[in-house]
Formats: sequence, structure tokens, C-alpha cells
Amino acid sequence: MSQLSIKAHVTGTVVELIVNDGVVVSEEDDLIIFESMKMHVPLVSPRAGKVISMLVSVGDVVEEGQAAVLLEVED
Repeated sequence: MSQLSIKAHVTGTVVELIVNDGVVVSEEDDLIIFESMKMHVPLVSPRAGKVISMLVSVGDVVEEGQAAVLLEVED
């Protein structure tokens, strides 16, 4: 097992955490919803795995490239 840091692909505000720590996700599952330029933009899991830690909270302003989710994945 290894850890994968999933980074925000937009600068925006976290408006919803769809998953929580410990949740098993599939590839392409939505993890977080950001509001950027008045649009809601999902952060999608690039791989299947288990959420180790949500690194942001609702209301946080996140910069593009900032780590938002830590995921445990199969090697």
C-alpha cells in the first residue's frame, strides 16, 4: 500500500466534503466540491482507495495544486 496526495485542480472555496476519513472510494468518485468563479467543481479520485485524511474543511479557501485529500492505494 502507498499514499497518494490528491491536489486541488482549481483555486476556490470548499463548499462540500462528499466523503470522510476511512471511506473506500472508487476511481472517478467525487470527493470534494469547490466553488470557483461561481461554479461548483468536483475533485475526482484518480484511483480507487481508502481515504486516510481530508486535508481541507468546508469554508477553506484552497489554492490550485494544494493537497486536499490523502488516499491509501494499492501499489
